[in-house]
Amino acid sequence: MINGAEWAMDLGGGLWMVLAVAAGVAVVVALAWLAVSAIPSRRSSTTEDAADILKARFARGEISYQEYEQARRLVEAS
Repeated sequence: MINGAEWAMDLGGGLWMVLAVAAGVAVVVALAWLAVSAIPSRRSSTTEDAADILKARFARGEISYQEYEQARRLVEAS
């Protein structure tokens, strides 16, 4: 007579157990990856970002040298 455990193993129960464990591991890895990718990357500082933007605007000719110098002094002071 075949009991429940033997019947399940005869129908590929061992394979289903391995697949269930693999699926569980995949879910944990996916959740960890989502959590890590949701954290914003840390940039050096706001001051450097502002200085880079200021330099780019000056290079494109959007602001004059006097405006650039005045803004640069304000950025460095903050």
